[in-house]
Amino acid sequence: MITTATTARERMQLAKDASRSIGLLGDEDKRRALLAIADAIDAASDDVVAANAEDLARGRTTGLSDALLDRLRLDAPRVAGLASAVRDVAALPDPVGRVLDERTLENGLRLTKVAVPFGVIGSIYEARPNVTVDIAALALRSGNAVVLRGGSAAERTNAALIEAMRGALRTRGIDPEAIQTVDEFGRAGARELMQARGLVDVLVPRGSAQLIETVVTESLVPVIETGAGVVHIVLADSAPVDRACAIVTNAKAQRPSVCNAVETVLVVRSAAERLVRPVVEALHGAGVTVHGDETVAALADGVVPATEDDWATEYLSLDIAIRVVDDLDEALEHIRRYSTHHTESIITEDAVEAERFLAEVDSAVVMANASTRFTDGGEFGFGAEVGISTQKLHARGPMGLAELTSTKWLARGAGQVRA
Repeated sequence: MITTATTARERMQLAKDASRSIGLLGDEDKRRALLAIADAIDAASDDVVAANAEDLARGRTTGLSDALLDRLRLDAPRVAGLASAVRDVAALPDPVGRVLDERTLENGLRLTKVAVPFGVIGSIYEARPNVTVDIAALALRSGNAVVLRGGSAAERTNAALIEAMRGALRTRGIDPEAIQTVDEFGRAGARELMQARGLVDVLVPRGSAQLIETVVTESLVPVIETGAGVVHIVLADSAPVDRACAIVTNAKAQRPSVCNAVETVLVVRSAAERLVRPVVEALHGAGVTVHGDETVAALADGVVPATEDDWATEYLSLDIAIRVVDDLDEALEHIRRYSTHHTESIITEDAVEAERFLAEVDSAVVMANASTRFTDGGEFGFGAEVGISTQKLHARGPMGLAELTSTKWLARGAGQVRA
């Protein structure tokens, strides 16, 4: 049984109460707790996969999209990957207690700014059981309790994972109420979570643009906004054909259902005749449908005419939009208009051009000569991620342990009084 609490608010209160003891755990205690969780997930693999099969079957019946079904799916290797990610998080340095600033005033008062846990982290997401594990692991490693709303699509899978993780905490003598779910309360539970100011310290939504917008506009709890991924790659005049084909195909087809997959490619006109056909052919070879403007359609076969909507679409599927632009200036203007400020990349051999792109593009992650698929907490060395923040306050880009801490000032005196 997950918990004895009977209402969503009671569960959030239990998480709040548990957060006090979790916040005081030392580095080694938190590390061992996460290793126990990883072992418990491995041991529960068969149960998790069986629960996931029920969720998948229900998802197909209810018409869940292929992209969401892919995100929902857990087989034995993916479950093992979840456990491995928890072990990676356990191996990371403890973010709590880091000294961020220190100074001594003229009167001798010593000030130290240190990193501290938020307390209770909430998350609302959909059809992503990996998020259940990632957020719980990162929250605990950073000294926080967590309240999860993973959505009806993954309810059985999430319940199995949460039961395993809570059991692991119990075996380590750590309050299992530090991991809570409000899934069984449905949308009412999600609303309670968004209204739980005073119980939940920060809320992180992950999912569709509609879900994120709902949380941002309706929540009374402070929100770290994660964004949809209308991601761009610019192919500059000097972009090598082989590099352009490899990076664009990887960024689109390696896993199209995720937010760091490229959705729009912008080709500088002077390179269009050299690049468009081979890039389109490489994409077709990977099973991608290309939506292109008139110039792209004239230079390559099998192109679907693009509409204005294509430039603003996060496909999350084997579809991509390609447009020819006059120069880098027009490419930058297109990105400013349509980007969701997630990830953008340029393929170029011109170092000055690359540095200009890196400086001028206003997104959470900006790349030169690399696949956008690298925008990921695991790839960045964070072990896992809570999400990819597209806002500018507190956290931006993949959020790991450091982003799940706040700060406080410690003042050590010897009787000083203010004049």
